[in-house]
Amino acid sequence: MAGQLGVLNALDVAKTQWYHFTAIVIAGMGFFTDAYDLFCISLVTKLLGRLYYTEPGAPKPGSLPPRVQASVTGVALCGTLAGQLFFGWLGDKLGRKRVYGLTLVLMVVCSLASGFSFGSTPKGVLTTLCFFRFWLGFGIGGDYPLSATIMSEYANKKTRGAFIAAVFAMQGFGILAGGVVALIVSYTYDQKYKLPTYEQNPQGSIVPSFDYVWRIVLMFGALPAAITYYWRMKMPETARYTALVAKDAKQAASDMSKVLQVELEAEVEKVKKLAEEESHRYGLFSKEFLKRHGLHLVGTTTTWFLLDIAFYSQNLFQKDIFSAIGWIPPAQEMNAIHEVYKIARAQTLIALCSTVPGYWFTVFLIDHMGRFAIQLMGFFFMTVFMFALAIPYDHWTKKANRIGFVVMYSLTFFFANFGPNATTFVVPAEIFPARLRSTCHGISAAAGKAGAIVGAFGFLYAAQSKDPTKTDAGYPTGIGIKNSLIMLGVINFFGMVFTLLVPESKGKSLEELSGENDGSEDTKPATTVPV
Repeated sequence: MAGQLGVLNALDVAKTQWYHFTAIVIAGMGFFTDAYDLFCISLVTKLLGRLYYTEPGAPKPGSLPPRVQASVTGVALCGTLAGQLFFGWLGDKLGRKRVYGLTLVLMVVCSLASGFSFGSTPKGVLTTLCFFRFWLGFGIGGDYPLSATIMSEYANKKTRGAFIAAVFAMQGFGILAGGVVALIVSYTYDQKYKLPTYEQNPQGSIVPSFDYVWRIVLMFGALPAAITYYWRMKMPETARYTALVAKDAKQAASDMSKVLQVELEAEVEKVKKLAEEESHRYGLFSKEFLKRHGLHLVGTTTTWFLLDIAFYSQNLFQKDIFSAIGWIPPAQEMNAIHEVYKIARAQTLIALCSTVPGYWFTVFLIDHMGRFAIQLMGFFFMTVFMFALAIPYDHWTKKANRIGFVVMYSLTFFFANFGPNATTFVVPAEIFPARLRSTCHGISAAAGKAGAIVGAFGFLYAAQSKDPTKTDAGYPTGIGIKNSLIMLGVINFFGMVFTLLVPESKGKSLEELSGENDGSEDTKPATTVPV
């Protein structure tokens, strides 16, 4: 530790101060918006189906065809994957702060534009919506590596895990907010119109003004992002980027003096020495990186990939569970807006009871238990509960046992969030060198989104019944829910195995983890952390 720059050491040993909480809120509001924008679409897809695909005289209200459903819900995930790679790389090239504002502007503009989706035909409206949601996802993608990197570089080493996890935990509140906004909007419209159910009067169960409902829900996502923009622009660049990457000792000391409210020495000579050694530094595609961090990157990418397959595919079974416990009646027994209300209520309850608590268990315990233990524990219990749901699946389908199924299902959500869903976000922001940190986090996060795409679409088809008469309209036969759950259990088990490649970063400085102290990155063996 003797070779560490004073400004970085000051950040590492700083007591928890007001600026830490300010940084959590500023970075966290971006994640709040990310989650709201990504998950709110699931609240209104049924309404889109009724508005644009209801056939006159049909026994059931319209629903989005499989390909359209996949495009509307998944195009933002594809945009997010691209954004994570691009902005992760850009954050290391131009600086965290400069790129941070750009992602927020993109999110605000595209959230508003999604609500203004236009077209004279259903295809036109939904094509425009998909276009804007791709670019919305692109902006959201940038928020992942930048928020994690900024928070890790601002935090002290004692509570760094909790601070990064707290930023990620805002995702839970974003999901919750999506449900609440949809509840308020749908309840208002439901009370105003008081329409009959589809069964009672197919044409009377929907009115043209319901087209505003989904637009209002999607556009609301612009508000928290817009409010945060000013504060993001006021944040100084992180000292680790300024000193270790930009090589500007004076600016780093000046910025952090204001933040920490102490006098800090510029240490120009130390930074000059680091600059002279720059030519010997290894790049992302070098043998040296492969030797020092190759297995770490394999660990962070594979665990995030496997986790997101399981995490996103769990949403597939929500409609079955909601129907099983009577939260959502059959579509024909509701009017269009009441269906939105019922779906929003169900999502809000799931978020409140299992999603949000899981995140905050991680926040409070990550710096005591460590990242490795929480991730391994989370994957273990997700594996156990998936197999417990899958192997006796016929037992759970009986009406008397459905409450048990719901409890087990909720626990898999809880241990995803008090487990790998949080730690896969935290660890890549800690273990890589400053000049590659944002890029490596972006690569890890993009692998996660690739898993999300596999989970959201692959399992959408896989979970269809083997019996052609029982598949959803427009879908081919699949392997059934039971076999899909067994596959998810196996995927979670492999998540446990690949967690063994991920190092423990609790209680160590970022430079200690990456070996950046005073040129040690070039002259000493790589820092190894026992697993």
